[in-house]
Amino acid sequence: MNKTSTLNKNEWLVPAMLILLALVPSASGVFRLLEQSNSATIITPANARFFADPLPIVAHSLGGIVFLILGALQFVPSLRRSKLGWHKMLGRILIPSGLVVALSSLWMIHIYAMPTYDGALVYGTRLLFSAWMILTIVVGAVTIYRRDFNNHGVWMTRAYAVGAGGSTQVFTAAPLFLLFPEHLNDLTRAISLAAGWVINVAIAEWVIRRRLEARQKRAAA
Repeated sequence: MNKTSTLNKNEWLVPAMLILLALVPSASGVFRLLEQSNSATIITPANARFFADPLPIVAHSLGGIVFLILGALQFVPSLRRSKLGWHKMLGRILIPSGLVVALSSLWMIHIYAMPTYDGALVYGTRLLFSAWMILTIVVGAVTIYRRDFNNHGVWMTRAYAVGAGGSTQVFTAAPLFLLFPEHLNDLTRAISLAAGWVINVAIAEWVIRRRLEARQKRAAA
């Protein structure tokens, strides 16, 4: 096996991990879609709000599946370099799908009744990160329009980090919900949700810094 073949395989490790992490929130989205389309679904207090107004949850689920799965492919270096048409095509899908995710998130937190254990802190946390995702995508779109490719990558990496919050929250929020329901309250929920987003944001900033350092080294060589 030559060195080029090894590098090509290695560059797929991160996208593969991102897709693997995205499977849980994507599966949840598929479940919601199937639930909405099945007339035999039993309406419970947990899902009643989605049946009362299904459009936001359907938009959020579809947008999330597209954004998480296709977005992971944008982290394959060879696709960005040698298959620019592919990268552009995905970008034209990812920017609107990411905006659908963020805007439908804002829509849901404003029209759906919150569970009894959620309150102002959870509302504020969701509002903050949804707004941040919208900002990162808008700036990402503006930078590519200006052909500022480096900053475009920076801002879209930040957008993906927030959009993939649900993947990380499988580890930060789901255990609280499943294993310690007696401790569910506005504060613990807000902390567990925010932890997922903060971890992703921190990793994204580390990746961005590594890219910048690599470009600086190439420029100095």
